[in-house]
Amino acid sequence: MPRATSGPVTRRRHKRLLRHAKGNWGARGNLYRKARETVQRGWKFAYRDRRTRKRMFRRLWILRINAAARLHGLSYSQFMAALKRANVGLDRKVLAEVAVHDPAAFAQVVAVAKAHLPPAS
Repeated sequence: MPRATSGPVTRRRHKRLLRHAKGNWGARGNLYRKARETVQRGWKFAYRDRRTRKRMFRRLWILRINAAARLHGLSYSQFMAALKRANVGLDRKVLAEVAVHDPAAFAQVVAVAKAHLPPAS
């Protein structure tokens, strides 16, 4: 009995991967081996960058909060420490949004923080 090499299972697997490679240039979108290399590399980057995106957003929020806090005479670390002492439960994402879109509300948050600053030594 002859050996079956390109049966329906293999074809289905190849077609599924080639669908993921659709839109790639040249052989990367047409030939199975090149498509598999490209798609797997893309999946690796996607996995890695889902984590990197979280880091980058946190950095952006901290930058924005720091800039807004310095307009009110506080550094980022002083501001966050004072918010923690005041038991203000706003996270960095919300604080950054408020700082950018509603400076008056951010000024009120800064006032609460300033009331809870540790005494200067």
